[in-house]
Amino acid sequence: MTAAISPAPAEIEQYRAYLLRYASLHLRDAGAAEDAVQDTLIAALEGRDRFSGKSSVKTWLTGILKHKLIDQMRRQSREQPLVSGNDDSDYGEADAVDALFLDDGHWRHPPANWGDPDTALQNKAFLEVFELCAKGMPAKIARAFMMREVMEMTTEEICKELEISTTNCWVMLHRARLSLRECLEIKWFGKQR
Repeated sequence: MTAAISPAPAEIEQYRAYLLRYASLHLRDAGAAEDAVQDTLIAALEGRDRFSGKSSVKTWLTGILKHKLIDQMRRQSREQPLVSGNDDSDYGEADAVDALFLDDGHWRHPPANWGDPDTALQNKAFLEVFELCAKGMPAKIARAFMMREVMEMTTEEICKELEISTTNCWVMLHRARLSLRECLEIKWFGKQR
């Protein structure tokens, strides 16, 4: 078994911009994102001799960052007061969602053909629009979506982290997906209603 070669500090540092974009998308606060990236880089530099080489340096750094983001989200949820009002109290939202569907449950206006999602994710311009759409969502809904779809956390983990019920989590994820669909169709695919 060959020992993995520890990544050089310059190799670790070259991923700073990528890590900062990733953290900014999750935290929606430039200062907190920079702190999380800084903590990630310090942890990586201090622990680079433990790099096993089973993944790329970028993947290894992203894994460290995910843990730092979760820690940061925990701190934020403890430190910030809850916004007055209930996320479930949006008047008329049920009517607005119902208007998207026919009586038989099918889309009234089917989603546009989005082509190959993997290709779109490689497109820098698409990622910028995606980030813009994600930032347009309420913070707690965006956080639940990122935890589920990007950080691949389970519903149980999200509920524990955000201190919400399973049903509330599902509602938040549903709202996030509807919001992203609408925003992407307008800002990326150009299909306006």
